[in-house]
Amino acid sequence: MELSYPGARCPVQEQRARWERKRACTARELLETERRYQEQLGLVATYFLGILKAKGILRPPERQALFGSWELIYGASQELLPYLEGGCWGQGLEGFCRHLELYNQFAANSERSQTTLQEQLKKNKGFRRFVRLQEGRPEFGGLQLQDLLPLPLQRLQQYENLVVALAENTGPNSPDHQQLTRAARLISETAQRVHTIGQKQKNDQHLRRVQALLSGRQAKGLTSGRWFLRQGWLLVVPPHGEPRPRMFFLFTDVLLMAKPRPPLHLLRSGTFACKALYPMAQCHLSRVFGHSGGPCGGLLSLSFPHEKLLLMSTDQEELSRWYHSLTCAISNQKN
Repeated sequence: MELSYPGARCPVQEQRARWERKRACTARELLETERRYQEQLGLVATYFLGILKAKGILRPPERQALFGSWELIYGASQELLPYLEGGCWGQGLEGFCRHLELYNQFAANSERSQTTLQEQLKKNKGFRRFVRLQEGRPEFGGLQLQDLLPLPLQRLQQYENLVVALAENTGPNSPDHQQLTRAARLISETAQRVHTIGQKQKNDQHLRRVQALLSGRQAKGLTSGRWFLRQGWLLVVPPHGEPRPRMFFLFTDVLLMAKPRPPLHLLRSGTFACKALYPMAQCHLSRVFGHSGGPCGGLLSLSFPHEKLLLMSTDQEELSRWYHSLTCAISNQKN
């Protein structure tokens, strides 16, 4: 016969106690970080936005391009914080979700914001002097404006982690369980959309950079609408003769082979001429050698319907990275 002791707790009670401890810890972290977040939003709104408006250092379109929906995001935090301080997590976060579109808008404007900041720092002496003066305030702890501008996007990631954890550690019988679960879902969906926006912006930057490296009539529009994967030098091994170094640009759908322009070229020195474009949907990839991870490099074979490429590298790790990227591009085209 099993004996029960007055101090013993059943597994269900222990699990509930663990959930409650995790919930309390997460709730406390959400509250403390929200206070700090709101303080930082307010510092930027006061010492940058407010004074820029008052002094007219930037025209309204430039100010809007630089800060986007910052003031509205600040207002959303001011709405949320009293609920968190009162322990009304579900009600507060449910109301906060009505403002999530502000974070999508802020993410979509982030590249324009950084571009505007760099342009104004370069050409607007008054703005440059103002920014340096404000950044020197002790309230900012040595942070520069360019470090502060991504703050809402960083906070969105924190919201996702904390609110998901809060929902997961809230029992189904809790009165705010449904509100927290819905808020966690909506915040996660927004964070994913913001991540997608960021990935597209990074890809667009890569495409512009690669397009600037390519010259000649054949190069026009080559990168338009593509997704960049990697670039680098590889040696092309011909049927006869010595291997020739070529620059390769890999996108999800094509592999572009380019030849460097002569260093003394008057107009196009430092750029590359496109020599061939290989469709990844028609590519068969294999390693000729270089499987062992030794120091001798390796050789990749890329077969296309009308041509075969042998690509060599003396760097084994670099060759492995190329093999992985090429494999991903081929798989992407076949899915």
